[in-house]
Amino acid sequence: MSNNESPIPAIERLTCLIPAGGMGTRLWPLSRANAPKFLLDLTGSGNSLLRTTWDRLAPLTPAERIMVVTGNSHRRSVAEQLPELLPDNLITESEPKDSSAAIGLAAAILELRDPDAILGSFAADHVIRGDVLFQRAVTTAVQAADRGYIATIGIHPSHPATGFGYIAGGEARRDIAPYDVYDVTEFVEKPDAAQAEAYLEDGRYLWNAGMFIARATVLLDQMALQQPSLVSALREIAAAWSTERGAEVRERLWPTLPKIAIDYTVAEPAAAAGKMVCVAAHFEWDDVGDFASVANLLTRGGRGGDLAVLGDGAQVLSDASSGIVVSESDRLVALVGVEDVVVVDTADVLLVTSKSRAQDVKNLVNRMKVNGGGHLL
Repeated sequence: MSNNESPIPAIERLTCLIPAGGMGTRLWPLSRANAPKFLLDLTGSGNSLLRTTWDRLAPLTPAERIMVVTGNSHRRSVAEQLPELLPDNLITESEPKDSSAAIGLAAAILELRDPDAILGSFAADHVIRGDVLFQRAVTTAVQAADRGYIATIGIHPSHPATGFGYIAGGEARRDIAPYDVYDVTEFVEKPDAAQAEAYLEDGRYLWNAGMFIARATVLLDQMALQQPSLVSALREIAAAWSTERGAEVRERLWPTLPKIAIDYTVAEPAAAAGKMVCVAAHFEWDDVGDFASVANLLTRGGRGGDLAVLGDGAQVLSDASSGIVVSESDRLVALVGVEDVVVVDTADVLLVTSKSRAQDVKNLVNRMKVNGGGHLL
């Protein structure tokens, strides 16, 4: 494989993309269409997940090389939370089209700005502990991307999680880095409990954190092998993006794009073709997919005892109870003798469930979409 060497060091050609989309339906009613989870503080740090993501990427690349793609309705909120973000680096979607279109459009715009650019995509709504380890992993992934590979970052699992996808690692790639880089043999969907246990014991399986690092052109060319019309449209939109025709081209083409995840257009086909490598990382990671995840983050290491509480001014009285209370009201929430409970108290919705059923909140959201409860979403 050609090195495609550039006179500019690889890390200096890295542009970081933050895809900021999705409502986070399993975190309803806290996360809603007008206040999705990436705009919320779910860790009690005082910063939103989006802001924390930006701060994590800032040591890797200057502000002029950080892009965000989000929906039109969140443009103002994103700009307010990220005052350093250049207007030209804020890409908005008129309607959600999933990750292939969102990341692909950013890659197409970047490709025109710098044909040698390397794009790294890092979701806006994940929690990472160990920023130095994260930055080391990204730097290694950039080295692989500069060699023409599509790189991802996998997380060493700490427990047999059934809520994450997995990456199966193959041969070590010491030609890229002396350690922690492997061929990807396959991507595996969320397993059941028994399979997750087997993955943990096997040792070759890593959590799929959905991070992708590649030359912008390489990523688009790989996507075009699966979806040529999608990539053609994205490149046409990108070519007109900053011109007088930009709005007209976007309005004409964007609604026609298919909704398809980048896992299916890039990651899985690239792995099958031997073009995908994985950096095995050692930082702590969570996609904060439901209230059980939030509770576990807030109580990790004994912080806050067995009951996590989230919300400015939350009033909670607890006796022999565990789980999580999220309060956006001035009401007192009193718990007596309930274990692993989830209570979310907002101005118009009170949600009560258990940590074990926290992922099922999405089912309620789907029912409301069908039964006329859309005004609460």
